[in-house]
Order: sequence, then structure tokens, then C-alpha cells
Amino acid sequence: MFLRHLITFGFIALLAGCAGIGSREALQGQGSPQQWSQHKAQLSQIDGWQINGKVGIRAPKDSGSGTLFWLQRQDYYDIRLSGPLGRGAARLTGRPGENVVLEVANQGRFEAPTPEALLEEQLGWKLPVSHLVWWVRGLPAPDSKSKLDIDSNGRLAALQQDGWTLEYLSYTEQNGYALPERIKLHGQDLDVTLVIKDWQPRQLGH
Repeated sequence: MFLRHLITFGFIALLAGCAGIGSREALQGQGSPQQWSQHKAQLSQIDGWQINGKVGIRAPKDSGSGTLFWLQRQDYYDIRLSGPLGRGAARLTGRPGENVVLEVANQGRFEAPTPEALLEEQLGWKLPVSHLVWWVRGLPAPDSKSKLDIDSNGRLAALQQDGWTLEYLSYTEQNGYALPERIKLHGQDLDVTLVIKDWQPRQLGH
């Protein structure tokens, strides 16, 4: 009996490992772990995209809304915000091995080793940009613990990670992928609402 339980446990652990449920992920909700594993594996293949949408920000120093353009090509990103966000248009670009660059209209060009440092220093926003690359696809960032609420379709309904709570309010189908369409992010000093009007996912390969 013990041996049978041991074999069963080993098989379940093997399945979980193959399916890609991280040991840092605590799952709950209506969807099954198998549904989540399949959904996560599919979304993880996306390593490039172009997003157009709207963003609303509530922060101690800035509140407002504007438009968002986000170009991602594997580890390179070009994120542009424009509209009445309190400080005008801003563009954030980064690539491996180089400083991240923030250009703010009528204020100049700034550089720092990380996007988080730049945004906090120049705009006063404590925003985990490195996590956003995962969160925007409806995935938890892989390098820290997370609590996941899975909906009946095996997709993220809510996520708690590194002091942030995310609500995934709606999804859209694009090129066979179920991708987030409306996300609310709640941080300690920052609330962000992201509405994606146009998703163009890509598999670029490595």
C-alpha cells in the first residue's frame, strides 16, 4: 500500500513538473491544475507582442489616464505612455546589457540599471515593470511566490505577488490565445487599470 501511494505521489509530482506548475505557485479557484498548466504553457510561448490600449494611474504624485503602446521583442521592450498622466508623454526602453532609458516630454532623458528605479526616481511610481512582462500575459512572474485564483476556463482570475494584487476582469481571443483585456493592479501606493484594445502576440523563438 505504501509503495503504491509512493508511486502515485511520484507520478503526480512528475505530471505537475512536466505541466509547468511552479512550486512557488499556490492555486485555488474553479479551474483545475491541468487546465492552468495547459494555459500557462501556451502563453509562455509568447515572447513578443505589440499592445495598444489605455492606462489609468492613481498615485500620490500623479493621477490620470492616457494611451499605452508596448512593443516587446524577447528581452527588448519599448513602452510609451501619452495623454494627461500628469507629466506628459513618457517612453521607456530597455535591452539586455544596457541601462534602461526613460524619456519624458519637456524634461529630458534619464538612465538607470532597472526600469523600477527609473520610474520611482523620475515619476514617483513604484511599479514592478519586470513583473509586468509576465502579468500582462496573464502569468505570474516565475522568480517569486504567488497566489493564483484560477477561473473555470483555467485562466488567471486574480493574482497576489510581491505585495501586489491583480484582478483579471476580462479576456480576449487573439491568434488562438486567451489574453487579458482588462486588468486592475493594486499596489501599496499605486493603482493601475490597464485596458488592452489591440493584442498582437508573437512567437519569435530563441
